[in-house]
Order: sequence, then C-alpha cells, then structure tokens
Amino acid sequence: MTTGPSRTASAVALLGDYPSSGLLGKFQAERFPLSGADHGEQADAFIDFCRGRLDEGKKVLALYASWNSERAERVIAFARGALLTDHIGAVPMDISPLALSLVADQLSYLAPYLPSGVTAALASELPRQILAGAWMKRVNSLSTIPITFKQHLGSFLPRTTFLAFNAPAKRVGRVKKRDPRPNLPGRPLDPVQVLVARPDGLSLDEFNEQLTPALRAVSLSALPEQPLGSKYWGMRKYIEFVVFSAHPQALPGAPRAIRPGTCAWCRELVEGLHCPYCGNVNQPIAGRPPTRGTDVPAPPTKSTGEHIRPAWVGARNQTPPSGTAAGGAGRSDTGPRPGREPQSVAAARQEAPPSHPNAPPDGPVGR
Repeated sequence: MTTGPSRTASAVALLGDYPSSGLLGKFQAERFPLSGADHGEQADAFIDFCRGRLDEGKKVLALYASWNSERAERVIAFARGALLTDHIGAVPMDISPLALSLVADQLSYLAPYLPSGVTAALASELPRQILAGAWMKRVNSLSTIPITFKQHLGSFLPRTTFLAFNAPAKRVGRVKKRDPRPNLPGRPLDPVQVLVARPDGLSLDEFNEQLTPALRAVSLSALPEQPLGSKYWGMRKYIEFVVFSAHPQALPGAPRAIRPGTCAWCRELVEGLHCPYCGNVNQPIAGRPPTRGTDVPAPPTKSTGEHIRPAWVGARNQTPPSGTAAGGAGRSDTGPRPGREPQSVAAARQEAPPSHPNAPPDGPVGR
C-alpha cells in the first residue's frame, strides 16, 4: 500500500441540463442531461463515461446543482455501485445555472494538470472569483437566495429593479436612481468580461445602459436562456449574468488558493473535512483560516470600488504579524508558515496549466 498522496488526474462531468457557454472552446465538461423514461436510461450514458475514464486511470468529478440534486445524486450512487468504485466524486454546487456551466468548463480546463482532489477543491474556490447574479424586476418568487419582507413587498411596485447575486456571496439589493454601482460587492480583476443569458424577446437595453458601464467590461456575450434558469430565479423575465476576469493568469493561478491535505483513507489531496471521493472525514490543516462558502455574510451595501481579488493574488508577499495567522486569528506553530507552501501543494504544481485561452477582444461592449 502506498503512503504518498495520489496525483491522479480527473475528468469533469456536469449532471443536469446546463448547456456550455462555449467560452473555453474544446475545454468543456462532459454534460449529461439525465433525461430518460426510467432510472436506467438516465444513468446509462454517465456510467459508460465513468467506465471509460476509469479504464484510462483517471477519476471522475461529478458536478451538480444542490438546488436540483435528486436525480443527479441517484445517478452518482448508481454509477458507484455498478462500477464498484469510489473514484467517482460528487460535488454539489449552490450557484446559478450559467455560473455552474462556466465553472464546470473552467474545471475541465484545469483538470488535466492537477490532482483530482485539488480539482474538486477548486469547485468551491472558482465561484469566489466571479460575480454571478441576475437583473430582475421582482424577487417575490425567489427561493434560492434569501430576501427580506421589504424586498418582497417592493416586487409589487412599478418600475422596480433588483440585483440578485449568488456568487461570491448571496445577496439581493434594489437598484436606486438607475445606478447599480452601490449594489456591486466588487469586480473581478481587469480585464472583465460578461456573459448574459435571458429568455427570448427580453431586451438587454436597460442592462447595457446601467449595469455594463458600472462593471467596466471589455466585452459582453449574449447567450440563449439556460433551460433551468427560470427554476433557479423563480420567474420568466430575468437577465442572468456572470462577470469574470479574462486576465491571462486569473484561471491558471487559481490553484494557488488551495491548501489541501492528504486524505487519511484514500491518500487523495483534498481540502476540507470530507473527501469527495471516499467520503472520509479528515482533520483540517492546522492554522487554516475559516472556509468561506456561499452563505458568508453579505458585503456592505456601498461598493468599495475594489476588485474581487482571488486569494492567490499577492499571497506570497503577505507576512502576518508574529503569532497570528493570515486571517488575524492566533494559531500554534504546528501549522504551515506564511509564505511557504505545504510540501504536498508544491508537488501538485509541478505541471502548470497554460494561460487562459480566451484573451479579451478589443473594441466597445457588444450586445
């Protein structure tokens, strides 16, 4: 039995009807709509895919929406049992359909260069580096993001506009005086690109006149509506958007934010308590700052004007005060020292992914 951490690469699968944005070209997660008359038909294609990837010596990372999880969880359990393997990892994600589609393709782009456990950990990190939400006229039917009673009543007023965000944090705000800038928690690193998806016939004029200038985006790509968009947003008229950085090092540099440890059972490099593959509960790394999720407190209502800075930016140049962790909390000397990477992480970075293949185009914002 080997004692070293596993460096097995993974193949990324997205379970559910989430069409690709096409942003990363051939680097797309394998998609499985899970359609079929019975459970067997829904799972057949996914099981064949898993069998082929396992024969190649890879693991499979299966992504699915936590708000639309019943069929996906059943198919994953069916595949693990049919193939008698724990090399199929399940990662639920609580983000909107367009954001989920983009993050899945980003993970597929990075997966060949990273251990499978690090790829799984990036499923939680990448949504923190984007700005995802929707431009809506009412939020009274929105159940996936918490709203206040005042916002519920405001949905019945004429000429009302809301900005609802699900990444990097969940929050809803009312756009006042046709100025959405106070609603923005931040922006990804320049240059910024925007993806939008909306139902047929819904105009982008108001979105382009108000939100696009506030984002200072270099391009805007309009896509058809995501099939599950109305289920997530609770209405038929909305403009779903994802704002992300097109900086050449934004995506390849994302793994620097991951601080994995070795799973005590399957020896996979994983981050967090639960291994997504074998399900073992592991001891977190000593001194690790608290994990940030999608349920973090909402940022201030007034924008600071700062970027949403990925955790890897400037991380190596930061030196916290003596006796304190990077987040300001005290820690023992047993944890990893600031400015130094754990040995397992350094080994995981022997192969660096290439630069982001989608350079921002020149010219004015399109529609």
